[in-house]
Amino acid sequence: MSVVTRGSAQLAPSAVRIAHSRIRELAEMAMRMDGVFKLYFGESTLPTPEFIKRAAREALDRGETFYTSNAGLLSLREAIAEYYGRVHGVKLDPNAHIVVTASGVQALNVSIRCMLDPGDEALVLTPAWPNGSSIIEMCNARPRQIAQVFVNGRYGIDFEALERAVTPRTRLLMYTSPSNPLGWVATEKDQEQLLEFARRHGLWLLADEVYERLYYPSDGSQRPAPSILRKVEPQDSVVVAQSFSKAWCMTGWRLGWLVARPDLAQRAVQLNEFIISCANTFVQRAGEAALRHGEAALSEMLAFYRANRDYCLARLQAMPRVRVPQPEGAFYLFPQIEGLSHSFEFCRRLLLETKVGLAPGVAFGAGGEGSVRLSYASDRAVLEPALDRLADFLTRADCLK
Repeated sequence: MSVVTRGSAQLAPSAVRIAHSRIRELAEMAMRMDGVFKLYFGESTLPTPEFIKRAAREALDRGETFYTSNAGLLSLREAIAEYYGRVHGVKLDPNAHIVVTASGVQALNVSIRCMLDPGDEALVLTPAWPNGSSIIEMCNARPRQIAQVFVNGRYGIDFEALERAVTPRTRLLMYTSPSNPLGWVATEKDQEQLLEFARRHGLWLLADEVYERLYYPSDGSQRPAPSILRKVEPQDSVVVAQSFSKAWCMTGWRLGWLVARPDLAQRAVQLNEFIISCANTFVQRAGEAALRHGEAALSEMLAFYRANRDYCLARLQAMPRVRVPQPEGAFYLFPQIEGLSHSFEFCRRLLLETKVGLAPGVAFGAGGEGSVRLSYASDRAVLEPALDRLADFLTRADCLK
């Protein structure tokens, strides 16, 4: 590659400012190694269910390889509307409220692009998956991260800190429930307070509900986590971002959706033309199958994840220096390690010396440093030896250096 010389065109400073994902940075190290226990990505080792793959194959055999509407197939939007009616008791108009996207992250991207102008500000509850804050920065807006607080054994929202962070430029409040990485789930009271806050300050409220079906209520039921849509009035400035990736093991399929007030949904449809045009047609057919026929497969997945959560939680709680609350949803544990001040370096050493790959807490923004994230969506054959090696590493006198 030639050297950039004087007078050559330069990269846009706004692009250069976007920090590289620290999760991806560590993963790229791991991809150059053999035999790594990969617990850094939010991805299950379970395969996509066969009935979903069959739906995609059948669509291909029918020749469904052409463009769809920018909003996505009407049949998929109808399936999404039916899904919300069935599992949440929420009535949606598939032509007015729902937009199909090429992944959950693209749902976030197009939604945020509809909300923010350069110089605007957004409040983001953290620790959180870093892509939300980075998308805000890609809009030349400013994310203001508000760390969630740990009180009485569970995480909560610091509404006083939110109030202090509001400025005349604030346009958006973004949160994730169930949380990646905390496993925290917003209660109905939390949702009511978030809505009241957004209404009072005239803000958009963006809820990342990608993990809503990965929820472990104390009664052992398999109901979804509460959706903010159950609380919303027609005029509310609320958007929900969703994905097929987690609940139906479709990470590589890149299919998601958003639910929004009609004015934002219509604008998102129009912007889709300039971002993706439309989601992949035969993958949309697979998404229909997931929604209409996926409850039995989801039940099996939940049992798998719940058992893994309980196993990993017990193992971590028995380790020295570790404090970890019981997560209520998603498929992560976010243990705090006493004395840990450089989580990326800790995870780098752990990877190189033991071949255990965890995500550093610093990657998840304010409140994340001092912790690491472990995904328990892997087979027990991966989790058991990985936790053995982590336990041994934590007994070393120099493990935090």
